[in-house]
Amino acid sequence: LISSATNSLRMETEALEKKLQEAQIKLAEKDEDKEKEIQSLKRLITELEFQLTMEKNNNESLLDNMRKEIKHKSDELEKLTQERTQLIHNLSQVQEENTLLQETVRRECEERYELTAALTQAREQVLELKKLSGNFP
Repeated sequence: LISSATNSLRMETEALEKKLQEAQIKLAEKDEDKEKEIQSLKRLITELEFQLTMEKNNNESLLDNMRKEIKHKSDELEKLTQERTQLIHNLSQVQEENTLLQETVRRECEERYELTAALTQAREQVLELKKLSGNFP
């Protein structure tokens, strides 16, 4: 009876040891799979961090270029604004000069008209005098 119980326990122990070994093998395989997954995730994280760094660098470069472009456009706008102001000033001066010249031309035309009228009157008077002197020797 003892021998049979011992054999039964030995067989049960062997079966349990076999199950234990199988469970340990499965556990080792799961650990290996998890380690592979962890390594894969670490590689993915490294790759994503690299991509993020590259994107940040590209964005910073793009931002710097945009800032330079804005500065350039701002300087150009300032220059054009100054040129416009100068042109407006020049136009104002030319308009004043034009007004002065128009006034001068108007006055000279009036003087010419007055002189023409005076000359016409003087001619009429000379003709009148000639007629009168022609009648009187």
